[in-house]
Amino acid sequence: MIDFSARLLQKYLLIWLVFLSLAAYHWGAPVSGSQLAGWDPFISSKPCLPYLIAVTMFAIGCMLPREEVRQVIHHWPRVLCGTAIQYSVMPALAWAVGHLWGMEGDQLVGVVMVGCVPGAMASNVLTLNARGNTSYSVGLTTAATLLSPLVVPLVLRLTLVSGKSIPAAKVWEASYLLLLMVVLPVIAGHLLVMFIPRLESSARRAGPMVANFVILWIIAVIVGLNRGLLATRDLNLVSALLAINVMGYGAGYLSGWAFRFQEPIRRALTLEVGMQNAGLGATLATQLFPERDGTAIAPALYTFGCMLTGSVLAQYWSGRFRRVVVPDDESAAHSSDEN
Repeated sequence: MIDFSARLLQKYLLIWLVFLSLAAYHWGAPVSGSQLAGWDPFISSKPCLPYLIAVTMFAIGCMLPREEVRQVIHHWPRVLCGTAIQYSVMPALAWAVGHLWGMEGDQLVGVVMVGCVPGAMASNVLTLNARGNTSYSVGLTTAATLLSPLVVPLVLRLTLVSGKSIPAAKVWEASYLLLLMVVLPVIAGHLLVMFIPRLESSARRAGPMVANFVILWIIAVIVGLNRGLLATRDLNLVSALLAINVMGYGAGYLSGWAFRFQEPIRRALTLEVGMQNAGLGATLATQLFPERDGTAIAPALYTFGCMLTGSVLAQYWSGRFRRVVVPDDESAAHSSDEN
């Protein structure tokens, strides 16, 4: 039953994403005489978001193949290389697209904020679905998150979108929370199945279902929390965010090809670069620029958009490629780029 439910959820992940997101978006319309009037499960779930994210990452940690973890630790320069690609490509794309699309003021600040934040935690789940190297994806998310207190203020200064300095305490706080929600649960899950091997089989069966369902609910909650912002139908802004997202995917995959990474690592890098933690971006925008409400619109729109395009890409890859574990030997990594 668990295996069937997991396959059903993963196979129709995009459909479930659209269904739950639409439900979250339209839930605010009350139904006359309904006992549900005035009760919003999506808004009510807001305090649970950190715990839901931790549950997702714990499930992913339980499913991480030990060989992949060993290879990521052994080839740590690849993680730093991927992080450098993300923090150079995405801010540059956001800055260039924002100016080419003629944006200014709050809208430009919001678009640049999309490019500055670390990669989305959802990319770890979608990398798993795409049969990519999940441990490499987690490594990229972790590295980008830990570096964000240094990189985000620097990049915002370089883009010259604001003459004011960024409160470092706000970014440090976000990094600390992400460390608790991402890094520690992944480590805990991986250590659990390592020291209690009898749990590994059950974790691998139930893990995908738990991770997929929880990340779908998280996205639905974000949609519900940003109904007002998402109601803004600005086609110029939507097209700009789509361009950043698609070009981010392209830059990630081409960079992986240029560095002769294995196919599973290319997929992980592609999703990590193109999918930004725009939920964090929306939060940072409201905290760093409290007097400029419009800065949060772009990150809020990007949150749903990158999950939608990432789901499509992951579904395509999951049916087209089989899973490949990175070879232990460096020469083998160069001799077999494709499956």
